[in-house]
Amino acid sequence: MRVLVLGGTTEARQLAALLADDTRFQATLSLAGRTRDPAPQPLPTRVGGFGGAEGLADHLRADDIRAVIDATHPFADRISANAEAACAAAGVPLAVLTRRPWMAEAGDDWRLVLTMDAAAKALSGLPDTIFLTVGRQELGPFLALDRRFLVRAVDPPDALPIGAVLVLDRGPYTLDREMALMRAHGVGTLVTKNSGGDATAAKLDAARALGLTVVMVDRPPAGTAPRLYTAPDAVAWLAAHVPSAIA
Repeated sequence: MRVLVLGGTTEARQLAALLADDTRFQATLSLAGRTRDPAPQPLPTRVGGFGGAEGLADHLRADDIRAVIDATHPFADRISANAEAACAAAGVPLAVLTRRPWMAEAGDDWRLVLTMDAAAKALSGLPDTIFLTVGRQELGPFLALDRRFLVRAVDPPDALPIGAVLVLDRGPYTLDREMALMRAHGVGTLVTKNSGGDATAAKLDAARALGLTVVMVDRPPAGTAPRLYTAPDAVAWLAAHVPSAIA
């Protein structure tokens, strides 16, 4: 059974490891190519876009793909929308492997917003230093703000707010490390996206412990494909969804 995994996340790597050892499937991993030094993968990997929904649908037909798992980032809404449209056009089953969203807990001071522009506006009146953990491609709305910023990213951004301190690092992170970083830079406000999962959740625990305000950008609306939350669940979905292909 030929399977296409749209990846770039920890969950995609976990699924790739399971599929690599499962003789029922012949899987390929697709990466968008936005990370400059991606981690090694256990599956055959292609890098780059497909040319929108139409190009992806053509690829699914040409490669006789029988199922697609969208394991991209929860904020990769354009890729996910293209995957849903392409699978519908090609008649290929689609499921989404994603992280459970974070939920505010007792003691949290979250300011929920829907866009990165709204997050930048929400900073008015909130204390410096502002810790931006939104990804290197989402910094535009903050570039013109006259504030103190600490920016963390996997790869160097093309542009930074004036005077910002840049930390290049990749999760997972621990509570002790996050608290030490925030204290060292005098962080007063955290800005992040509701990516969910465990790898970067320690920053929220640290913000709670330190009494910091969190500006939380909510996820884009979900599509209609079924949601799965673990790599084994995704393998089970593949095995159950097209049983004739792997009997």
